[in-house]
This record gives sequence, C-alpha cells and structure tokens, in this order.
Amino acid sequence: MRFLRLLAIVAALAAGLQPALAGRIADADLSARVAALGAGGFDEVETAITDLAATGDDRVPAILDRLGEGELMVRKADGAVFFADKAGKDFRLTDPVTGADAGPAPKATVEKIKVNNRIRRAIASAVGALTLMSPDPAVRRAAAEAVMKSADAAALPALEQAIAVETVPDIRTAMVAARATALLASDAPESDKVASIAAIADLGSRDALGFLSGYTSADGAVGDAARKAAAAIESRLMLWDMGQNLWYGLSLGSVLLLAAIGLAITFGVMGVINMAHGEMVMLGAYATFTVQEVIRTSWPGLFDYSLLIALPVAFLTAALAGILIERSVIRWLYGRPLETLLATWGVSLILQQAVRSLYGANNREVGNPSWMSGSFSVGDIQVTWTRLWIILFALAVFLALIAVLKRTRLGLEMRAVTQNRQMAAAVGIRTPLVDALTFGLGSGIAGLAGVALSQIDNVSPNLGRGYIIDSFMVVVFGGVGNLWGTLVGALTLGVANKMLEPYAGAVLGKIILLLAIILFIQKRPRGLFALKGRAVEA
Repeated sequence: MRFLRLLAIVAALAAGLQPALAGRIADADLSARVAALGAGGFDEVETAITDLAATGDDRVPAILDRLGEGELMVRKADGAVFFADKAGKDFRLTDPVTGADAGPAPKATVEKIKVNNRIRRAIASAVGALTLMSPDPAVRRAAAEAVMKSADAAALPALEQAIAVETVPDIRTAMVAARATALLASDAPESDKVASIAAIADLGSRDALGFLSGYTSADGAVGDAARKAAAAIESRLMLWDMGQNLWYGLSLGSVLLLAAIGLAITFGVMGVINMAHGEMVMLGAYATFTVQEVIRTSWPGLFDYSLLIALPVAFLTAALAGILIERSVIRWLYGRPLETLLATWGVSLILQQAVRSLYGANNREVGNPSWMSGSFSVGDIQVTWTRLWIILFALAVFLALIAVLKRTRLGLEMRAVTQNRQMAAAVGIRTPLVDALTFGLGSGIAGLAGVALSQIDNVSPNLGRGYIIDSFMVVVFGGVGNLWGTLVGALTLGVANKMLEPYAGAVLGKIILLLAIILFIQKRPRGLFALKGRAVEA
C-alpha cells in the first residue's frame, strides 16, 4: 500500500493548492457513495470503489487510502461510514466527506470494512486513475514522480492506462520512467527490465541515477545496462555541474566587480592604496539596514521598495565619508603610497569600532524583497533571483560609471588626471577637487556594493574585510585604473575560483589562484589592460 499512500498524499496536496473545489461533487452525493462501501460483500465494495473513482472528486483518494489501511468503519446503528481512530478502548469517528467530528463510539457499535487483495488492487487502480489521470498537469507529474520513487509494481495497471492517454510530452516521459521503475521491481522478464533501464536513462536526472545505482552491481544484462546508463547520466550531470559552477563563478565575479570597481577609480587616478575601501562597503550595508528598519517601523507597505530607496542613501553615505577621509587624511599623503596604506588601515579600524558602538558587534539582518526571493531552473542549473539581480545590478553600475567617465566633465577631468596629473594641472584642472570627487565617487560605488552584499552576506562591522584583498587582486590583475580590465578581471577570477573549488577545495583553490596571479604579474606588471599615457609609461 506504499504506492497507494503516496498517490493519496499527492492528491491531497494538489487539492490543498486549489482555490476552488471545481472537481468536487455535492457532499450528500459523495456521502451516499461512501456509505455503499459498507453495504455488502467484496463485490459490492469493489463496485462502490469504481463508483467513487468515477466522480473525480479530490477527496476520494484519502477515503480509499483509509479503506486500504483498515481505518474505515460502519456504524451498525444506521450503516453510516466513518474514519475511525483509536481512542483508548473505543474509537473516535470522523465524517470522511466533511471532516466533521462524529464523537466517540464503543468498539461494539462499529464494524471494520473488510478488504482483501482484490479490493486492494481495486483501490490502487482507482487512486491511480484519480491522480495519474487528473485534469491538472501538475498533479499528474507529481503522481508520476511519486510512483517512480516508490517503484511499486502495483502501480503498473494505472500507469499503463495513464500513458495511453497522456498528451503532454514531459509528463508522459515521467510516466514511462515511473512504469520502468515499477517493472524493475516486479518479476517481469529480463528483456523488459533492460528496456526499462533505457527508459529511466532517458530522464538523465539525479533521481534516475540514484535509482539505477541499486542495479549497477547486478549480474547479467540488467546489471550491464544499468552500469552503461549510470555512466551516461553521470557524464550528462558533469556537464550540468560545470554549468552550475560557471553560474556561481559569474555570480562571485559580479560581487567582486561591485567591490573592486570603486577601488579601481581611486587607486588608478590617485595612486592611493585605500585599505578603508572595505569599510565603505560596510557603510553601504549598514545604510541599507537602517533604511529597512525605518521602513519596517513606519511604512511597512514600502518594504518591497526598501532596496531601491537604500541605493541613493548608501551612495551618499559612503561618498560623503570618502570625501571626508580624503580631505582630512589622504590629501596630505599623496605620493607616499606606503603611508596612505597605513593611514587608511587606521581609518578602517576607526570606522569598524564606530559601527560597533552604534549598531553592536552582532550580525544584522537585511531582508530580501519579494522580487529577490526564490529561484528557478535552467535545465539542471539552479538560478536564484538574488544572484541574478546582483549580476544585472553590477553590470548597470559598471555601464553607468563608463557613461560618467566618457560623457561628463568630471569624467574627462578624471581621465586627464589619470594620464598626466602635472599636465592636467597646467591646463587649469583643479586636481585637488578632482581627487576629492573621485574618492567620493569610488567610495559611493563601494556603498552601492554594500547594498547588494547585504542580500547575500552577513551585515557586520567586519563585512568589508572579506573583500578588500580580493578587490586589490581584481584591480591589479585587470590593470590599474582600467574599468574594462576590472570587469574582465573580476569575472575571470570569480569563474576560476568556482571552477577550482570542487577539485581543490575552497582554501587550496584560493591559494592556487593567488599564486597564478603572482606569476601573471611577474610577466605583465601592469595587468591585462595597461593604461596608456606619458606619465603612466614613464
């Protein structure tokens, strides 16, 4: 009865998901048909089961399941049929149609409806017809998957009937595979079992591989077919796993791009080794948390828009902090990179402690809006909406920054200062102002990165520390000050990291990647895309 219980559960779940009970008949009509189960011998019970199945009512599978388990009883006084649950020495009765409590009943006042193998087969056939032949494709697919997992030979008649009339190709394939698992569990001839293995192999899924693993050690033609089919599925899944790792790599690369793109500007334009860049990311994440807390307490209906509201807040917060740091500390240290490193490291510690004092040292929760929740599948690749939106957001920020550099006066002056600071100052560009605005722009973009990272990482005072080293690796590998190099470097390092992890592990994979970058920089000190200009090349 395992097959029967699985199908009854599938039908019950499907019924619970339906808002309207369009597949139900009147309670009085169904009650009359249920009462017929207790009105005679085995022939009458079998006829009543067929009559119940013909109604198509979604309550019937649960009723027949209880009948098969011996939990359907007739009250002797009036012939009414109830679900009966043990309650001490007596029974507690429940109406099988409405679910209403019918009260306790002494054992002597009720009688169990007897079932035999013929009745059990009739029940399995009826429940299979109600689920495998349901008008709802989702119910049919779920029923086929349930049968495949149960591998119950009792499902074969219902499957044969359902396959004969199924018109949806993928559901029919699932039913054929379910039939194959049932045949393998039966006493069918070896030739039929070999053909069944081929049908299971056509699925190419992990469930199919798991099922076939139980037959790969078998002898004869069945074992040979199972081993060949399992090898073919493993090869297919290996390709999908590579695709999944590629997706993870692009996702990681987009995060590295967001974290590094601001650093590429400040490092490239001013030559400042800004060790406080990670703290700009952290400020953006805490700005997002603060915005969400205000919205939760004051305007909860706007929660789905909280990230959009947080974007300008995070940008301005981090940008103003960056300008303040540049004007108060860094402006005195230009041309002394080692001292800027030490000074900004001290600033990063101050910012971390300030955040601990304001928000505490514990992690803070930043919620996901509904449009960033959940996932979908592309073949066997799982794609989460959060990661997809972060990739799109990273590309949007990158393109917006390119537009600023190419289409605005600030961008023109930034490029001029990058290529030749002395000449830019000589033609009237106020390089100190450009430095301040550039540092503010780079810090503001880091704040935007904090908004994105708040959706996939813990918001804590140490948030930025985990990305600062990777950000410098991306900038140096791609080419200092070159945004296209930063894009290529971030995506390359992200994909390479995720491709190495399954074979070398997370720690060893990162070490191998770091060594590869060191060797690469020995060959190309200016990175993939070196900047051009007299001052740069001097």
